[in-house]
Amino acid sequence: LNWSSAALDAAIGDLIGSGLISRRGTPPDVSYSFKHALVRDAAYTTMLRSRRRQLHAAVVEALVKRFPAVAESQPETIARHLEMANRGGEAIVYWIKAARLARARWANREAVDFFERALGLLATSTQTSTDMMAAVDVRLELRAVLAQLAEPRRALECLREAELIANRLNDHRRRGRIYALKTNAHTLLAELDEALAGGKRALKAADRLADDRLRIVATTYLEQAHFFRGDYRIVVDLATENIARLKGDWASDSFGIETPPSVYDRGWLMMSLAELGRFKDASRPAAEAHLSAMATRHAHSIGWADISAGTVHMLKGEWAHALPLLDRSARTSKEGNVSVLYPSLVACLAWVTAQLGDVNEAEDLLTEGERLIQLHRESGYLGLLGWLFVRLGRTALALGRLEHAQNLAERALQASRRQPGFAAHAHLLLGDIARHSGRNVDAGERHVRRAIVLARKLGMSPLIAHGLHGLGNLYRDAGKLDRADKQFKTATAMYREMDMSFWLERAESEMHQIPSSIGSQANATRA
Repeated sequence: LNWSSAALDAAIGDLIGSGLISRRGTPPDVSYSFKHALVRDAAYTTMLRSRRRQLHAAVVEALVKRFPAVAESQPETIARHLEMANRGGEAIVYWIKAARLARARWANREAVDFFERALGLLATSTQTSTDMMAAVDVRLELRAVLAQLAEPRRALECLREAELIANRLNDHRRRGRIYALKTNAHTLLAELDEALAGGKRALKAADRLADDRLRIVATTYLEQAHFFRGDYRIVVDLATENIARLKGDWASDSFGIETPPSVYDRGWLMMSLAELGRFKDASRPAAEAHLSAMATRHAHSIGWADISAGTVHMLKGEWAHALPLLDRSARTSKEGNVSVLYPSLVACLAWVTAQLGDVNEAEDLLTEGERLIQLHRESGYLGLLGWLFVRLGRTALALGRLEHAQNLAERALQASRRQPGFAAHAHLLLGDIARHSGRNVDAGERHVRRAIVLARKLGMSPLIAHGLHGLGNLYRDAGKLDRADKQFKTATAMYREMDMSFWLERAESEMHQIPSSIGSQANATRA
């Protein structure tokens, strides 16, 4: 309709006066909307379909030409009008742009919806090679968002669909990237053999294609798979080599995954170093990861850097240093809709707050942690269950809830059958619970010894020290004072060497509870 401005303003005024529409803002920044959805729908359905399409097309033209700022900041609006104008091919570009903007502002659920709208239109497209390549690329971007939302089953489904299309295209480069990303999905699903196989296929593809970018992504996710397997020394080697490749512009490059390798790799590196007892070596990557993450202004990157550094302090027994890092990571992850990190953060915070004596907060976090674990199980994120159950079990033990701790520890062990690093922590927890409960102490000793055996194979020095410390307490309580003294002395020496002052002080205090006349007791026994 070619109305004058005055006539249009008068007509809009009549509609406002009738109560059919409402106005928000003041000209020129003003918007109008129907007060009731039923009125809006009735007005819309009375128009012929051809007329509707014309109007939607006119809206697109007006927004793009006269309001480019709106078109730039709200591409989903353009996409919807293009779809309604029966111009779905053009709408695809805007849905993808809208998804990327949503992801940048941490609106991950919206990003998933927008990517899926683009995929729906691509499925009805002409299926040219360009369309098929776009269908692969959109799925790979969608996978990254689903990974942050802790939905590995859906992520793997996306990758399998993408692989089928890449096979039809005979696109070796995209197929190699899919192999690398499947490594991550299989790891989160606790399918670790499949994860390693995918990572190796990706590395072979990188060799054939001389593609260093693919090599970096594949190595990053292989680090994650090896960490879940307890191969901490392998993780250190892989991460160190990968970080060395990240020079120049690559130092801040995201490589199209959920967090830049410059941050992600340093997280796996520092946590593996902590499991190996190399706490001093973990300080530099922690500082570098923090700086790189803050530069991204991305929730997953910031949250990942903080939880990794906080975990190092937690494993060392530096509870007061761990708390602010974990707390900040929890806030960032919650605000940024990064569901994949949040259960781990709650489990860690539960243990840390319990150790710091905040009983009420620890109780609340313990309850919340168990609820979040159930959500993880439902979404298929099984790879970290053993790790989570151990942290919550430690919380329950610190709170004196022995039966609850026992249940959590048993679930941790069950979830860690193919993950010896997590299993070692679970066995140690079961041994500690047995000692505190005073029941089935022999079984407790067997668990501690099993933890030590696993830890020695994996090089987990802190856990070995904890195991010897636990044996010292078990032997002291059983009256085997000479054997207790030997275990305590070895444990304290290890704690001292690793600068684990909290655990050193505790072990020394408990060792001093052994009577000084161990030699007299031995002589009396021989007599």
